[in-house]
Amino acid sequence: MAVTQPEVKKTKKNILDLFVEGGRKGWATGINTMLPNICFAFVLINILELTGLSKAIGIIFNPVMLIFDLPGIAATALAAGFFSMGGGAGVAMGLVTNGTLTARELAILLPGIYLVGATIQYMGRLLATIGIKSKYYPHLFLICIINAVIAMFLMKLIV
Repeated sequence: MAVTQPEVKKTKKNILDLFVEGGRKGWATGINTMLPNICFAFVLINILELTGLSKAIGIIFNPVMLIFDLPGIAATALAAGFFSMGGGAGVAMGLVTNGTLTARELAILLPGIYLVGATIQYMGRLLATIGIKSKYYPHLFLICIINAVIAMFLMKLIV
C-alpha cells in the first residue's frame, strides 16, 4: 500500500503582509549592507583628510581626473567603487559634504562609480563561483573601466 503525503496548506498573503515583509527585507539590507559601507566611506575620507593623504592623492590623480573636469581626490571615490558601489557613493558624498566636490562634479562621477561598481566583490562572488578562468578577469575589468570612462566623459559634456 502506498504511503500518501499529507497535504500542505499554502497560505495566501495579502498585499499588506507582502509590503511589510518587503519592508523588513529592505531594512535588513540597508542596515546590514549599505550602512556599513557608507559609514566606512565617511571614515575613510576623514582619515585621508587628517593624514594629509587626500592632498597627495589629489596631486597624483589630478592630471587624469581633469579630463573629466574633476579634482584628483575624486579618484578615491572611483577606487572605493571598485570594492563597493555603496562605499564609492559614500566616499563621493563625503567629498560633497566637506565641500571638495560640487553637484556638477558629483553628477559626472556617479555613473563612473556605478559602472565599475563592486568589481572586486563580483570577482569573488560570481566569476570564481561559476568557474571563469582568472586570465579573463583583466578583460572584464577593462570593460567596466572603459564603460565608466565613456559615461563620465559624456556626463561632462551633458552637465
